[in-house]
Amino acid sequence: MPNVHQFDVVVVGAGGAGLMAGLYSSRGAKTAVISKLYPTRSHTGAAQGGISAAFGNLEEDKPEWHTYDSVKGSDYLGDQDAIEFMCEEAPQAVLELEHMGLPFDRTPEGRISQRPFGGHTNNVTGKPVRRACHAADRTGHMILQTLYQQCLKNKVTFFDEYQVLDFLIVNRRTAGIVAVELATGEFHTFHAKAVIFATGGHGRIFEVTSNAYAYTGDGAALLLRRGIPLEDMEFFQFHPTGIYKLGILITEGVRGEGGVLINGKGERFMPKYAPTVKDLASRDVVSRAIYTEIREGRGVNSSNYVWLDARPESIARYAAEDGRTNPDGSPYVLSGEQLLAKVPDIIDFCRVYLGVDPLTQMMPTQPTAHYTMGGIPTNKFGEVVIDESNAVFPGLYAAGECACVSVHGANRLGTNSLLDLIVFGKHAGLKAAEYAQQADFEPLPPDPQADSRAQFEKLRNGSGKENAFDITTEMKKVMFDLVGIYRNEKGMQEAITKLDQLKERFQHVKVTDRGRIFNTELFHTWELGNMLDVSEVVAKCALNRRESRGGHSREDFPNRDDSDWLKHTLAWQKNGGVEIRYKPVVITKYPPKERVY
Repeated sequence: MPNVHQFDVVVVGAGGAGLMAGLYSSRGAKTAVISKLYPTRSHTGAAQGGISAAFGNLEEDKPEWHTYDSVKGSDYLGDQDAIEFMCEEAPQAVLELEHMGLPFDRTPEGRISQRPFGGHTNNVTGKPVRRACHAADRTGHMILQTLYQQCLKNKVTFFDEYQVLDFLIVNRRTAGIVAVELATGEFHTFHAKAVIFATGGHGRIFEVTSNAYAYTGDGAALLLRRGIPLEDMEFFQFHPTGIYKLGILITEGVRGEGGVLINGKGERFMPKYAPTVKDLASRDVVSRAIYTEIREGRGVNSSNYVWLDARPESIARYAAEDGRTNPDGSPYVLSGEQLLAKVPDIIDFCRVYLGVDPLTQMMPTQPTAHYTMGGIPTNKFGEVVIDESNAVFPGLYAAGECACVSVHGANRLGTNSLLDLIVFGKHAGLKAAEYAQQADFEPLPPDPQADSRAQFEKLRNGSGKENAFDITTEMKKVMFDLVGIYRNEKGMQEAITKLDQLKERFQHVKVTDRGRIFNTELFHTWELGNMLDVSEVVAKCALNRRESRGGHSREDFPNRDDSDWLKHTLAWQKNGGVEIRYKPVVITKYPPKERVY
């Protein structure tokens, strides 16, 4: 059989979670990392503001406070045992990155510098706390570079620019994956004892998004087609501050450094929605506040954006208004030079893409589709679980944004995404290596590449009545307009009907490029099939959940309903549709109560 490779552990995806998993797996097992991108182009590199850990380097902080903030931020849908595990592991995980060579910003005493971030608080005073460890506004980029260097040092084998197409199951156990090499169009079979999926999110199903073009839900979609459920897919986070029209992220770190949101009337509006932490409330709260201002006619020039004001003189004025000071008690001020050092990329983005200089002008901003809280269900060791009783699928693991542990519940706190991929990427790698040491290779199917070839041949030989670009454009608009920040039954029913039509039209798509080398039309069309499958699950899970919680905001059911809906959604693709069941949320120390910011 041509192009067959054998490894103990195969990691799919080379972002932060995949590299962390590959690094730790390689210490105990022969490991390969497969990625459709060159690793340092992975989307982790776009994460800006920081990674959370309760060091208390600048003021008092505790892992217990971090745990509670994450539970509260999750709108009580996060599994508290997993959240506690992540927050307790956080300081050591960040120190490990530092010891690997990650260049964190420093305090004058030489400690890792920390900044405030939305939803992170001193649990005694309720005031924002400095918990986000940062490397300017390039923290994710630094993590990605550091981990890639460590993987090369540890002799992890990389297969760059290979697109995963299928997950192989034999005797109800993991047998490997099938991928296609972008440079040649040839199919490759990766025979493995254990497979770790770290394929990222699916934000490209929405029209305005901060996500890279590669974020098309590949891992979630192909496992869904192999009978693995997806968890809590109705919960998608819209980041409050994306660059107007473009969706490129303006890190929460800008507000952490003292920036504030201003409506079209020139009013600072967040104190109305979150009187204590104001502009540093959790992301779902701030996103809805912005949209409420816009819907009630207080957008800038009656349009669908507001201002983010980070001019140094404004930061000083609002800091004095809020009683914010430096750790030594002196007035909190930032010069233009200091702000440029803290958020250089954001200032550069605005100057290049908008012609706006944030040091002297306010930035036009609107919420942007940013992060999925749902994904492939796992336990806190990265093992994929496949039913309501959390039965583990032998040899299958997931980590990072494609996974649902669930530490983010209904809404993720800023900086917890980088922490998630470091902590759970590490433990998925350790568990996969441990499993591979005691497991045997399952025999490969007679023709493991058959299904993958059939998928591509169908796209090459369709009727050609439909255009993939048109379908993609319509899907993104439907999802953003009808399954976005605000949702209701009528809109979501309309979205589901439209998605059914788009899926039918997709059956008649034909790829016009007949080439084999870097056939991007073929790959993008295949990715569209993944996005349509994922969109259907998101919309149907959202329609089923008749309450508002975290990132899921129903206009027809505006209140959180703990008596009926304090439970996780599990969704299977069955009989051409979606089957939905539920499992309980793990609650340890913190029973649900009203979120107050």
